[in-house]
Amino acid sequence: MSLVINHNLPAMNTARNLTSAYGSLATSVQRLSTGLRINSAADDAAGLAIREGMRSEIAALNQGIRNAQDGISMIQTAEGALSVIDEKLIRMKELAEQAATGTYTNEQRMIIHSEFAAMAAEIDRIATATDFNGIKLLNGNASVAGQNGTWTASNTWKADQGMWTNSSGWQEVQGKANDKGDVIGGIKVHFGTGNKRAEDYYFVRIADARTESLFRGTGTEPTEKPNVAVSTQHAAQVALEQISTAIIRKENIRASLGAMQNRLENTITNLQIQAENLQASESRISDVDIANEMTEFTRNQILTQAAVAMLAQANSLPQMALRLLG
Repeated sequence: MSLVINHNLPAMNTARNLTSAYGSLATSVQRLSTGLRINSAADDAAGLAIREGMRSEIAALNQGIRNAQDGISMIQTAEGALSVIDEKLIRMKELAEQAATGTYTNEQRMIIHSEFAAMAAEIDRIATATDFNGIKLLNGNASVAGQNGTWTASNTWKADQGMWTNSSGWQEVQGKANDKGDVIGGIKVHFGTGNKRAEDYYFVRIADARTESLFRGTGTEPTEKPNVAVSTQHAAQVALEQISTAIIRKENIRASLGAMQNRLENTITNLQIQAENLQASESRISDVDIANEMTEFTRNQILTQAAVAMLAQANSLPQMALRLLG
């Protein structure tokens, strides 16, 4: 290489290497300071796109977990109110048992009936007032199509008896769908990242717990408003059967809520596993390996220091021409 003074090619070459080493050092410092391998699209364009997609899924899953937990809290609120209703029904049956015996007069039964009616009124008040975040739970609004069931009647031929038998009863409604296939009624608990009914949500349905629903069809025609009283001995005897039916219906509601709570708890466990594993995958794409990056940082630091030293030497090379001129 000729000794020239117009162009300092060794310095230019050293400066280019210094720029490259310093840029790599700056990248290492950025990664170590943020803990991320991908800080911009320039670091890994495909990795950035995949990471952001995973982050949105993780955020949705975590919110779904909170939604399911809110659903459990709602169920526990309804179940707690039903436990109080249970106490009232037990007391009503105790009063009906007391009024059914012949050792009391009708005047005394009227006194018993006053407490009996107060218990029934309290059940209606609890069922009407119980809400979660402003959503009524026990007044029938959270049941399928706002109903607890329907009265059914059928005639069946009994060959062994050679006669027709008439059967009727209260049939609980299991579900009803609109023209889009969505179930009408109930409270939707959405926990999935999409909007597929089979995968991302289901309905919590809570039957009507008011006395009108609990006692419907017991001792009266299905279309008539149920009349439960202990003001006479006969009425008290009928009330015993009516209350037993009401207790069974109330327990069915509680059992359904308990099963749904268990289902939600299992859903939460599954969502947590999904979020955890997706987070691990996102971490492998996005997070920096500190040990590996520290090795690169040390290497780039040494290269930068060496390049700075050599640039100083290269800048002094043209001065050698002065000796020839002197």
